[in-house]
Amino acid sequence: MNAKRSSRRYSGLSKYLDSLQERGRYVFDRSEALTALGVSEEALQTAARRLAAKRRLVSPRRGFYVIVPLEYRVAGAPPPDWFIDDLMTFHGRPYYVGLLSAAALHGAAHQQPQEFQVVTDAPLRPTTAGRARLRFFTKRHFEQTPTIRVKTETGSMRISTAEATALDLIRYAASAGYLANVATVFADLAEKIDPKRLVDVAKRDVELSHVQRLGYLLDLASETRLADPLAEWVASQRPHPILLRPGRASGQAKRDERWHLVINETIEIDR
Repeated sequence: MNAKRSSRRYSGLSKYLDSLQERGRYVFDRSEALTALGVSEEALQTAARRLAAKRRLVSPRRGFYVIVPLEYRVAGAPPPDWFIDDLMTFHGRPYYVGLLSAAALHGAAHQQPQEFQVVTDAPLRPTTAGRARLRFFTKRHFEQTPTIRVKTETGSMRISTAEATALDLIRYAASAGYLANVATVFADLAEKIDPKRLVDVAKRDVELSHVQRLGYLLDLASETRLADPLAEWVASQRPHPILLRPGRASGQAKRDERWHLVINETIEIDR
């Protein structure tokens, strides 16, 4: 965690939370609190449970605590973007906010995500903070994904670029409402995507199949500005025909020669 540890002793956990909030901080970890309070771990846990029952404190991970401001007491916790950067520092893992959560941050909020979706380089169990559910996705070659930092109420957090978000939505389509929902999201996300950067991101992807499916959905959304440069690059890779929807029977499905796809699913965009 980035915040400096305090050597000051407080009369109780409640006073310690007041002090943190006065400094604009809403998170702390077990070791910080033990040092600041000078109490045993058992005493800290007892005090934390008492404040959690009053909805003043929530612990999305053992040893990591989030202060709940008055305006978020009903929800049980502030939004995940208030603490995700500190939480991932606590885990010691690189990350970025991705998939539908990133798409919404880029302005594609056609359907608000039901969970806060985070991509990292090692498995992490889902967790909750109040009403919010945080879900973590593990990605190979994580370091190749372009990201940006955006401001939050309490600092900043890292999110995937619009171009990287588009490819990740294909990669994790089952967790993004499947291809029909992804295509609908693209209808809003496309205006934030740069054609050249999209091709650059596609070149970094280790699976050409993701790019083929992405191109097909961009065509469905009538986004030729993005689809045409992508199609030119895909053609240069001499791709093999693949299923649009993996794991589904193809039957007598027609083929899309531009993207080398077997169209085994009918996709309608909800505009």
